[in-house]
Amino acid sequence: MATFTADEYRHEGNAISLLNYHFVFIPKRRKKVLVNEIAERLQQIICDICNENRWRIIAMEIMPDHVHIFLNAKPIDNPAQMMNKIKGRASHHLRKEFPELLKLPTLWTPSYFVSTAGNISTESVKRYIEQQRD
Repeated sequence: MATFTADEYRHEGNAISLLNYHFVFIPKRRKKVLVNEIAERLQQIICDICNENRWRIIAMEIMPDHVHIFLNAKPIDNPAQMMNKIKGRASHHLRKEFPELLKLPTLWTPSYFVSTAGNISTESVKRYIEQQRD
């Protein structure tokens, strides 16, 4: 997985931007289902979606009951649509490939957390995500 520094400015057409989004989302009922092969496949799906949409992954951590993604996006990208793409495709593929996930009525809760981070707090968010495994 290629990563980028959080303070890299993006040059897209006539815009120079630094839009970093910290997303957190959870499986339905906060079940601890994001483990082993499921977690690996989820990471692959997220990387594929990010590459297709030219979103830069700054940091990502998949915990058994939640996911943190810190992304750099283009100015035309809508955070709600970004989350819909990630959760929608991940749910479709994971539930198809891992039948045990069909026990949940849906894979993800409809809610999620998103915040923006600029140059000042970027390192704090990155450190926080990287320390999730400790």
